[in-house]
Amino acid sequence: MSKTKKSALVLSVDTLGEGITQIWLSCKEVASEAVAGQFINAYCNDNTRILPRPISICEIDKEEGKLRIVFRVVGSGTDEFSKLKEGDSIDIMGPLGNGFTLKDEPAIIMGGGIGIPPMLEVAKQLTCEKTIVLGYRDSLFLKDEFEKYGKVVVSTEDGSFGTKGNVIDAIKENDVKGKVIYACGPKPMLKGIKAYALENNIEAQISMEERMACGIGACLACVCKSSQVDAHSNVNNKRVCKDGPVFYAQEVEL
Repeated sequence: MSKTKKSALVLSVDTLGEGITQIWLSCKEVASEAVAGQFINAYCNDNTRILPRPISICEIDKEEGKLRIVFRVVGSGTDEFSKLKEGDSIDIMGPLGNGFTLKDEPAIIMGGGIGIPPMLEVAKQLTCEKTIVLGYRDSLFLKDEFEKYGKVVVSTEDGSFGTKGNVIDAIKENDVKGKVIYACGPKPMLKGIKAYALENNIEAQISMEERMACGIGACLACVCKSSQVDAHSNVNNKRVCKDGPVFYAQEVEL
C-alpha cells in the first residue's frame, strides 16, 4: 500500500440523499491495489485543515483506475469535499488498512448508516449465496445498487421501510441464514452483531469506525481494546487504521 500522497482527479460528484455525497476519483495507483474494506485518507485543499479525513472505499474499478467514495457531510472537511467539481483534484493516501477476507460460503453482508457504502464492493466481489442486510435511519441510499448483487433486507429505526428496528431485528424477522458475516457500522451495531454471531456459531468479520489521524498506525489515535496483547504496543490494544479496520469479531472488545 502507498504511504505517500497521490493526486486524484475528480470525475463526478453527486448527492445520494440528505447529507450523503458520492465522488468518483481517478487514481490508478490506488485503485490497482485496493481491496474491499480498505479506506483512503483524503486531504483538504484548505491548508488550515491539517488532518486528513479517512473515508472508506465504496467501489473499485481496477480496469479504469477509479475509486468511488460515499460519505456523510459532518464537518468542515467533508463539506469541502462535497463541494468539489468535475475536473478538480484532491490529494489522497491509500489504500490503507486491511480489508475483508472473502470466503466461498453462504454470507450475510451487513451495513448500518454510513457503514453501508464499503459493503457494496463486498457484495460485488462475493460470488457465493448471500443476503444483504442494510440498516437506515431514514434515506435509503445505495439500496437499489445492492439489489443487483443479492437479496436485500432493510431495517429502519422508525419502521418506515422494512423491519422496524435494527439489522439484528431484520435478520430475525426475515430468518436470514449464513455461515460468515461481513459487517460495517457504528459500534453499538457491531456489538450486537458480535453477540449474535457468537450465539449462533457464525464467523463474523467487522469493520470498525473510529476517528483516525495518520492512517498508518504511527500516532495511536485510533486504538481499540483487543482480546489479546498487541505485538506493537504490548498491551490489549489494536490500531484500527493499521491492524484493521476489519477484524474478526473475537479479536476486539466492543
